[in-house]
Amino acid sequence: MTDQTAIYPSLRDKVVFVTGGASGIGAAEVTAFARQGAKVAFVDIADDAAATLIAALRAEGLAEPHYQHCDLRDIAALQAAIATVAQDVGPITALINNAANDQRHRYEDVTVEYWDERQAINLRHQFFAIQAVAPMMKAAGGGSIVNFGSISWHTNNGGMPAYTTAKAGVEGLTKGMARDLGPFGIRVNTVIPGWIMTQRQIDLWLTPEAEANLMQAQCLKTKVYPDDVARMVLWLAADDSRMCTSQLWVVDGGRL
Repeated sequence: MTDQTAIYPSLRDKVVFVTGGASGIGAAEVTAFARQGAKVAFVDIADDAAATLIAALRAEGLAEPHYQHCDLRDIAALQAAIATVAQDVGPITALINNAANDQRHRYEDVTVEYWDERQAINLRHQFFAIQAVAPMMKAAGGGSIVNFGSISWHTNNGGMPAYTTAKAGVEGLTKGMARDLGPFGIRVNTVIPGWIMTQRQIDLWLTPEAEANLMQAQCLKTKVYPDDVARMVLWLAADDSRMCTSQLWVVDGGRL
C-alpha cells in the first residue's frame, strides 16, 4: 500500500477475520487492515507463508495478527477458529471471505468427489463463516461481510466448470444473506476481482500473449495487483460504506 491510501478511523481496533490470508490477495488484505490499526485474525493452510507475512508485519512495527492453521473444507474447524478469535481477540465485526482456489480442470474429468471438493473450497465455507459470525455482529449492532466472487464466469471462461459454478453461487449467497442480515445492520457485499497479479497467477499463467490479450480487454492499460483489491475491501469494511449492501464491486481495470 502507498502513503496515499485512505485511513479509515472506523477500522481502528475493529476485529477483522480473513480467510486465506497468508498469500496473494489475502496477504494484501491482512497487511492493509494491520496498517489501519485493526485487530486482524486470519486462517490458512500455508503455515510458512503465514509466518513470513507475520514477520514482515512485525518488522514494519505493526501489531502481530492472530493466525490459526485451518483447512476450510473442515467446517467444524473453521467455526472453532472463529470462536477462538472471538474469545482471544474480540467479537468479529468484519468478515472477509477471501479464500479460494481456481485450479483448472476438464469437464470430462470431473468426478462427484472432485465437484464437491471444489464447492467446499470456493463456496461452502463462505456461508458457514457467515453463520458463525452473524450472532456476534448482531450483538454488536452491525458488521460488514465481504464475499469473494470471480470475473471468470462473467467473461465465459471455460476450463474450470466447478470453480465458475461455485463463484457464480457466491453472488447468490451475497444477495440472500444481505436480505436476511440487513435488519441487524449487517452488510453483505461481493468483491469481483479481475485478473489479479498474485505470484501464483504470474508463475502459472502470465505469458506475453496472455498479457497482451489482457491489456486489450481492459479499459485501463495496466495490470491489477492485490493491493488494488485490498483498497476496495478496506472501504467495504469501514463505516464509509455504511449504506452499501447486496452489491457486486468489480476490481478488474475495466474488463466487464
